[in-house]
Amino acid sequence: MLNLLRAPIGKAIAPLGRSLARAGVTPDMITVAGTVGATASALVCYPRGIFFVGTLFIWAFVMFDMVDGAVARAGGLTTRFGAVLDSSCDRIADAAVFGTLAWWFARHGHPALLAASLLCLCLGSLTSYIKARAEGAGFTCNVGIAERSERLIIVLVGTGLTGWPFRVPYVQGIALWLLVIASTITVGQRFLTVWQQARVQAA
Repeated sequence: MLNLLRAPIGKAIAPLGRSLARAGVTPDMITVAGTVGATASALVCYPRGIFFVGTLFIWAFVMFDMVDGAVARAGGLTTRFGAVLDSSCDRIADAAVFGTLAWWFARHGHPALLAASLLCLCLGSLTSYIKARAEGAGFTCNVGIAERSERLIIVLVGTGLTGWPFRVPYVQGIALWLLVIASTITVGQRFLTVWQQARVQAA
């Protein structure tokens, strides 16, 4: 579903990408700025339990990930280094979100949610690593029910609804454990996809 939205969203932000490219802004600048902003927002807000406002800031900076692509296309600035930087910065921002949530749960005596946050952090990193390693070995691995966009939507919506003014009970825990399940399935899907391709290649 999210992949279907990428094309219309990309068209909508294309003029912004062209304007920024003409102004001399590079995709790498936007990538770094978005990562620094999302990480700082998570570090400042989530350990203090400021979930709603923190989520708004994190979401705003995460959206930079779409803008840097628009700038790269407009200015013809797509590079291999940019791709590596973008993926690495994604891992940093994700780690900040789940790490600071784990910090909050550890300080306030929520061991189950602490475990869920750490599992989400590990499974999210594993999901990305499998894809990177598979592509390095010559396979394709664009499968999974919980890629980065889906993971962020689930955790940010669940966390944002926990903060003022909503304070919806249990929604954060439901979101985190749902994400654990979805991420586990995604890891399995990616391993299975690579295994099937490896069998065909060997045959």
